[in-house]
Amino acid sequence: MLSTNGKFLIYTPNLSNRKRLQVIGSAVSKIAETLRLEIEIAKKNKLLSTYVYYRGYHDEEEIPIYCDWGKNWNEKEIYDTIKSIMFALSFHPKHTTLLTIRKQIA
Repeated sequence: MLSTNGKFLIYTPNLSNRKRLQVIGSAVSKIAETLRLEIEIAKKNKLLSTYVYYRGYHDEEEIPIYCDWGKNWNEKEIYDTIKSIMFALSFHPKHTTLLTIRKQIA
């Protein structure tokens, strides 16, 4: 997938909990396809839960978008949460690349 808007970074403490990671990954994948974002999954030590961050194409800052701590949300709940955060982020002047796709995430 060619990225013009950045990427989602999924950091997980344990790749062995594949079922939970699959639910989160599927929700992230759907919104990433709509927004033309790449996805990167990485195992990170010292995490207690799976986190999803957004990083703009020319940006070094990783913005937290979702944390799975204490949740057992289904794919739609995760998708809706990420979608609403990305919509709000599209209003930030630093993330003008998201402005062009705001209608797709409204």
